Amino acid sequence: MTRIAFLGLGHMGLPMARNLVAAGHDVHGFDLVPAAVDAATAAGIPVAGSGADAVTGADVVITMFPAGRHVIAAYQEELLSAAQPRTLFIESSTIAVDEAQTAHALAIEAGHRHIDAPVSGGVVGAENGTLAFMVGGSEEDFAAALPLLEIMGKRIVHCGGPGLGQAAKVCNNMILAVSQIAVAEAFVLGERLGLEHQALFDVVSQASGQCWSVTTNCPVPGPVPTSPANRDYQPGFAGALMAKDLGLALQAIEQTSTDARMGRLAQEIYAAFAAGEGAGRDFSGIITDIRAGEV
Repeated sequence: MTRIAFLGLGHMGLPMARNLVAAGHDVHGFDLVPAAVDAATAAGIPVAGSGADAVTGADVVITMFPAGRHVIAAYQEELLSAAQPRTLFIESSTIAVDEAQTAHALAIEAGHRHIDAPVSGGVVGAENGTLAFMVGGSEEDFAAALPLLEIMGKRIVHCGGPGLGQAAKVCNNMILAVSQIAVAEAFVLGERLGLEHQALFDVVSQASGQCWSVTTNCPVPGPVPTSPANRDYQPGFAGALMAKDLGLALQAIEQTSTDARMGRLAQEIYAAFAAGEGAGRDFSGIITDIRAGEV
């Protein structure tokens, strides 16, 4: 049994922590949001009064925070100094590559081990333990973290050195955003040409246009009963989070002088979506803006 501090018990963090508890590990949580604390307590996860209290005595610290600045501030202000030597830090927030590298350097300098391990798969993946983890860090630290990652995820890939897990996440979500927009546009076009949703789905899901945005996250009700379109676009993966991730992609595009016109356009579209009602809706709800001519 491993003692784990899990910081960030929101929609993703709490089910991930529950899966670790179910596997027999001793998990202690922390979150600043009272509702998250209440939900964790109801799930039987003891919640510490501070981040420092949570990590004291822990073998592994997992963080799932909203942004890179929160990660770096928490590391600098309390977590690294409170943790016992050689604690393994698993940073599963989605943050910028350079922020992940800064967090790694801070942890190593403080005498700890560290990997960046952002996730893909949304709330359903977190609940079912089927997340994908993209990991950056040393081979040794990846191997140490792997048994825990396998409890929370189904697909775990070591992408290289520090920050490269975040690099893979940025690239993956840029592809996802572009494909989700393209699928939404195609279904709107199909509607206006007189195609039934099911007919278009039956073609595309078995043809060269097949992709996750069609077969899992289909943006229209009916063809995929489990898609957010069948529950009024409740996330899922919220438009605000996609806009945030595309902001990180845009930052990387500019830092590397990459010609990524589709990525830039996707960032503009999702930023506008998230500025309105799309903030709290699933990102596949972009189809409503496309129908209304608002993109």
